Amino acid sequence: MTATSLPTPTGYSLPLSPSGTSSMVTPPPWHFAGDVIMVDYRVDPDAAARFLPPGLDLGPDPGAAAAVFAEWQWCSQSGAELEDPATCQFTEFLLLIGCGYQDRPMARCPYAWVDAPVPMVRGWIQGMPKQFGQIHQTRPKPVGVAGQRPGPGERLHGSLSVSGRRVAEASVKITGLADEPPVLHTVPLVHTRYFPAWTPEDEPVSQLVSSEVTGVEFTPVWQGEADLRLFDVLDGDFAALAPVEVGAGYVFSYAETLVGGRLLG
Repeated sequence: MTATSLPTPTGYSLPLSPSGTSSMVTPPPWHFAGDVIMVDYRVDPDAAARFLPPGLDLGPDPGAAAAVFAEWQWCSQSGAELEDPATCQFTEFLLLIGCGYQDRPMARCPYAWVDAPVPMVRGWIQGMPKQFGQIHQTRPKPVGVAGQRPGPGERLHGSLSVSGRRVAEASVKITGLADEPPVLHTVPLVHTRYFPAWTPEDEPVSQLVSSEVTGVEFTPVWQGEADLRLFDVLDGDFAALAPVEVGAGYVFSYAETLVGGRLLG
């Protein structure tokens, strides 16, 4: 076989290979189902505005924010990942701030952490600023004293640690069922796909995009009184998003299919 007849390495993501099956990330659609502990809070609107790129504004509720802990199970269209729990499960922590694009309510994710490499790289493809962290949360179980079942009086917790330092913690004491899901979990997410220049003639890639999802499902959403702490152990930018007021907390399960993104502007 001559060099000119060799197959070209291919794939959806690195690493490329002759068949393309070595890619770290499979192409969308990506299906997700998970358990969520979420706390609404308020942040200084001026601080939030500094995290918004051109084209976005503070939206209909300036200063609205949320902290989200989630345990996910996911699969590609083939469902093959479900045969290997080590590849189809991960945990995640997100900060969300409310924003708007051309009078459309949206949410921006200025910080995110996950505990596995594939969701981190998949997040970079979407424009989500995912980093490595250790995320833990209470896992509801249907039996036993330790098997908390979401319901009035139960308290569920979440925590995030990064490089051995506690960064965030939250708890929700359930008081009853919510009339509707929390707002920042129902609006589209808007990200910046950013890749720095590498060669002298390159320009950085910077694209404002939104996520396109289908198949959204919520279980009944429990709500209650919440506590939230963001610790000042990272940098001043992260610290600027600390709560000035903590609102309601929510506990629910959620599913969606992420089919791709849409370029904005």
